[in-house]
Amino acid sequence: MKPLKLLLVLAALGAFAGAACAKVEVGQPAPGFTLTDIDGQTHSLSDYKGKIVVLEWNNPDCPIVHKHYESGNIPGLQKSAISDGVVWLMINSGAPGKEGADYTPDQIKAWLQKYSAAPTAYCYDHDGKVGHLYNAKTTPDMYVINADGILVYEGAIDSIRSADISDIAKATNYVKVALDAIKSGQPVPTPVSRPYGCSVKY
Repeated sequence: MKPLKLLLVLAALGAFAGAACAKVEVGQPAPGFTLTDIDGQTHSLSDYKGKIVVLEWNNPDCPIVHKHYESGNIPGLQKSAISDGVVWLMINSGAPGKEGADYTPDQIKAWLQKYSAAPTAYCYDHDGKVGHLYNAKTTPDMYVINADGILVYEGAIDSIRSADISDIAKATNYVKVALDAIKSGQPVPTPVSRPYGCSVKY
């Protein structure tokens, strides 16, 4: 192989390896992505440049997800955030045939309506590309991206790792705290926490 051609191949391989090893990191630009929602509309992170974006990994069959929806905890936070101009994207990274992955768009719409959920969009990620890009581990797993496109929070919805609805009132809601901090121009006090819930069913 000619030296120039070899250099080009090695450079390409190096770029590929760098992309493969890239990981989401608080304080760094959030990785870009494009997903299709249950209405067939595409959503790219770049579409929301200049806006705060919340990413929420979802599995409708997960008991911890049920805790936060049956209580109205996440739906209430969605409505409050969206009224402040926040974009809220729910993402289902379950692989076909896995728990919570095979809901049709109409079934997801019915599920959202049942709990008065109000995300900007509910997106499918059945090949898991975006889930792996963000290293999403559980449902729910939460990410907050500020208006400059910087990831400022990654982790759990709140501070009490349980399936007990009564714990919600006693817990610190990390996502609300992060959004409030951004709104007031302050640093997010807890930028990283350990997520809890059901494993994402890749």
